[in-house]
Amino acid sequence: MNKYLEFILLILILSYGATVSAQTLTAPMLEEGDVLEIDQLKDYREMTWEQWEETILESEELQFETENFAMTFGDATMRYTVEVFGAMPDEGYPLYIAMHGGGSDDTGDFNDSQWEAMQNYYTDHLDCEVYAAVRGVRDTWDTHFNPESYPLYDRLIEYMILTEYVDPNRVYLTGFSAGGDGAYAIGARMSDRFAAVNMSSGHPNGISMINYCNLPIELQVGEYDTDYDRHIVTAQYGQLLDELQSEYPDGYEHRTLIHVDRGHNYEDYSNEEVEVYANVDGYLSGEDRSTEWVNSYAPDWLDDHVRNPLPESIRWDLSTRAEMRETDAFYYLSADKDTKGTIQVYRDGNYMLLSPEDLEGDFIIYFNEDMIDFSEPVHFEIADKGEVDVMLIPEESWLNYTTFDRGDKNYQFEAAVSYNWLLENL
Repeated sequence: MNKYLEFILLILILSYGATVSAQTLTAPMLEEGDVLEIDQLKDYREMTWEQWEETILESEELQFETENFAMTFGDATMRYTVEVFGAMPDEGYPLYIAMHGGGSDDTGDFNDSQWEAMQNYYTDHLDCEVYAAVRGVRDTWDTHFNPESYPLYDRLIEYMILTEYVDPNRVYLTGFSAGGDGAYAIGARMSDRFAAVNMSSGHPNGISMINYCNLPIELQVGEYDTDYDRHIVTAQYGQLLDELQSEYPDGYEHRTLIHVDRGHNYEDYSNEEVEVYANVDGYLSGEDRSTEWVNSYAPDWLDDHVRNPLPESIRWDLSTRAEMRETDAFYYLSADKDTKGTIQVYRDGNYMLLSPEDLEGDFIIYFNEDMIDFSEPVHFEIADKGEVDVMLIPEESWLNYTTFDRGDKNYQFEAAVSYNWLLENL
C-alpha cells in the first residue's frame, strides 16, 4: 500500500472512531484579554494590513532600496531590475523573478553579462506582468542561494506587493543554468511564497523535493547537457517527482522536458513549439525514444498556476530550510530553526489531522476565518496518539504578529496553538 493510501486510510479510521471529547478545551492566548470579535475579523485584518503598508512604505530602508534597485542583508547585496508590462489585472500583476546563469566568477564580469541578458530573456511574450531580474548576491557557484539570499527574496516579494501591486498568489520563479540551481533550492526552502517554479539547465545538488507538495515545478534540460550529468539528473528528478505524485496524487504537480538534440541551451524563452522526449523513463533506459512537440516557454507554463496559500495538506521537511530567512513560518505552520523532523498536516474545516515524523521540538498551527469557524471547536487528531477538541480565540496579538511576519494578506492569522500543548491535553 502506498503512503498516500495509508494516510487516507488513517484518516478514515480515526474519523470513524472519533467521538466528541467529553471536555472542550480553550487554547492559551498570546495576550490575555486581547480578544477580537468574530463577526469583525475581516475588518480587523484590513486595518492591520493598512498599518503594515504604512509602516513599510514610510521606512527609509524601502525608500533607499527601491530607489537604488539594491537590497542588503548582512554583507550581501542583491541588485535587481524591474519592468512592468501592460495594464494591471483586477487582482494585481503576476510577478516573474528571473535568475541568470553564471556562478563562480573571479571578477564578476561574466555574472554581470548574464544578468544583463536575463533582463529581457523571458520578456518577448509577456502581456500584463511584472518582471524582476535579480543579480546573484556573490560570485560563487551558489550565487542565487547564498544564505543571505532567502530573506532578500522575501523582501523583494514584499516590495513588489506594495510598490508594483503584485498579486501574492501569482509570484513565479524561473532560472537558467546557475539560475536553475537557484530555482531548485529556493523553491524547496520557500515553497509558501510561490505559485510555480521553472528550472532550466540547472542541477539540484541533492535538494529534497518533499516541500514541493503544493508547489508545481517544471524541469527542462537538453539531452546533451552532460556537464555535471545535468541531463541524467534532471530526468532522475523528474522520476522522483513522478514517484512522489503517485504517493500523493493531489500534490507534486510537475512537467519534465528533455529537449531533443540540444545541449545547455534551448528555446525556453520562446513560445514556438520544440521537440522533447515523450517519456522520461524511456529516455533514461533508452527503450522509448518517442518524441512530441510542446510549448516550452517558461512563463506560459508558470502562468497556468495560482498559489493556494492555505492548502488542505502540507508536507514540511524541516531539514530543508533557509536558516537566515527571518520568518519561521511555512504556509499556516511555524517552527523555530531548532525543530527537526517532517510535519504532515491534513485539514478539512474544523477538523485537523497532525502526523509528524521523527519530530524533535515543537511547531505551531495558525488559524484564520478562511480556515475554520471560530464559533465551533477544532477537532484535532494526532496520529497514533489521540484527539482533543479545542476552542481557538481570535486575538489581536497573533494578527499583528503574523501580518508583520511575512507581509502577505493571505498569511494573516488571528489564532494559534502549539503541537506540544495539544499533546499535553489529549
